[in-house]
Amino acid sequence: MELTLATRRSALALAQSRAFARSLEAAVPDLSLRELEVVTSGDKTQDRSLQDIGGKGLFIKELEEALLDRRADFAVHSIKDVPAEIAPALCLACIPAREDPRDVIVTRSGAPLAELPAGARVGTSSLRRAVALREARPDLAIEPVRGNVDTRLRKVSDGSFDAVVLALAGLKRLGLADRATEVLSPEVSLPAIGQGALGIECRAEDAGVRGVLAALADRETTVCVTAERAVMAAVEGSCRTPVAAYAVRDGGALWLRALLAEPDGSRLRRAERRVPWPGDEREAARLGEDLGMELKKG
Repeated sequence: MELTLATRRSALALAQSRAFARSLEAAVPDLSLRELEVVTSGDKTQDRSLQDIGGKGLFIKELEEALLDRRADFAVHSIKDVPAEIAPALCLACIPAREDPRDVIVTRSGAPLAELPAGARVGTSSLRRAVALREARPDLAIEPVRGNVDTRLRKVSDGSFDAVVLALAGLKRLGLADRATEVLSPEVSLPAIGQGALGIECRAEDAGVRGVLAALADRETTVCVTAERAVMAAVEGSCRTPVAAYAVRDGGALWLRALLAEPDGSRLRRAERRVPWPGDEREAARLGEDLGMELKKG
């Protein structure tokens, strides 16, 4: 069987797509994969914030078009870039095992977050991260930054910023984990919904492709990410909304933590639930929906 995978052209997207492809070919006998590189609308516009150009869905739009017009059989996404609702003709057929979902701070001086001087310039394009940073260090100057991982790291090295906040998963996939100055605990920076996880999307009608992709589906990650994404759907979250949700298996329980704030960072509220491990994804989604509604009403 020969299938075509669609991927963004960024270094990180290529690294994670190719790692997934190698694992899938190893797991499925006689499978051969081709690669279709796609430049998305989100990649083309680097001089404006995501909030101004339409949100994270712009990182998957052209990939989904490649699926719908059959140039590709499946697409590899960072699932945190996938909106709560996707096209009816498509489905998320596989969520593989998750990489470390935590955030990291990379500082020019090597100082951790707590020891950065007052007024230090910290770059992030995420409202969620900005809220976390302002709660932990209200004396810092939080400023927007766009660009791929290499660009953001370079802006620290050249002095444009004193620090930037990035996803540890991305650094690991690029072989750059040693650039992290400090890994931020979820208590300081609650991870983005789905951070560290991939979402593999295909046409809903393609049972054969769904069956191939199922070889790498990870049950625990799927349940956790399903609960997180249900929080996002319940609060109608977007890149204009500071929202986070992070689920983990804690013994025989599912521990789900979430937060929500207004776009300007005000009215920050948190909630969490710890329940017996769900029997299926529907139970996980109900948990996330309930927690999201609690935050929305709070």
